[in-house]
This record gives sequence, structure tokens and C-alpha cells, in this order.
Amino acid sequence: MNLIDIRQVATQILGFLIMLWILRKYAWGRVTNLLEERRRKIAGEFEEAERRKAAAEQLRVRYEQELRTIDAQARQKLQEAVADGQRVAGEIKSQAQTEAAARLERAQDEIQREREKAKEILKEQMIALSMRGAEKILRQKLDEPHQRKLVSEFIDEVGALS
Repeated sequence: MNLIDIRQVATQILGFLIMLWILRKYAWGRVTNLLEERRRKIAGEFEEAERRKAAAEQLRVRYEQELRTIDAQARQKLQEAVADGQRVAGEIKSQAQTEAAARLERAQDEIQREREKAKEILKEQMIALSMRGAEKILRQKLDEPHQRKLVSEFIDEVGALS
């Protein structure tokens, strides 16, 4: 019992070699060319990816620098705004203090004028009372008890007015 048939093995080997020869003659060049073209295309895509990666890195660095610049400008503007706010607040405070001092001075002047006016009115009343007292004294008899009574009435009138 011969399990291996030599003719069949030889036929298969011969068919395999013929198929290899046909593939090499007609297809091998095309397949290797396709594989080489595919390899070049993949290499080109890797180079393009590396180029884009480098460009993206440059953009990232540039954007980070711009962000730092923008951040620095924003901080500077914020500091300027705070300084301006403090300056304006100082001006407003100074102006308010000046106005308050001016109002206080005007009020004190008004009080002084009213005081002078009251003194003048009091002086006029004293003059009027003195004149009435003198008039009463001159109209009546000038004896001692009567003079005392008139002066007492005069003092009572002056006390009632003040």
C-alpha cells in the first residue's frame, strides 16, 4: 500500500513551478511595483504627517506666545483700570471734602451773620426799652421810691424779652 503517489506529487510540484514561473513572468513585477508604490505612498504620508506635526507644533508655540502676550496685556489694562479707578476715587473724595469744607464755611458764615443780626435786633430792642424807660422816668415824678419801681419794671421787661 503505497500512500503517496509519486506521479501525483510530481504533477503538483510541476504545476506549482509552472504557476510560479507564470506569476513571476506576468504578475510578480506588477505586484512588486504595487507594493513599492504603496510603500512610497505610506512613506510620503508619514513625511506629510511629520511635516504637519511640526507645523502644528509651531502654531501651538506661536499661539501660546500670543496667549501670554494677551494675558500680559490684559493684566496691564486691569492694573491701569484699577489705577484710574483709584485716581478717580481720590479726585471724588478730594472734591467731596472741598465741597463739604465750603458748605461748612458757608454755614458758619450764615450762623455768624444770624448772630450779628440777632445782636443788632437785641441792641435795637435794648435801645427802644431804654428810651421807653427814660421816657417814663421823665414823665413822672422823680422821687426815690418811684424811680426804684420804674427801674424794677424796666429790668423785668428786659428779662422778659431775653
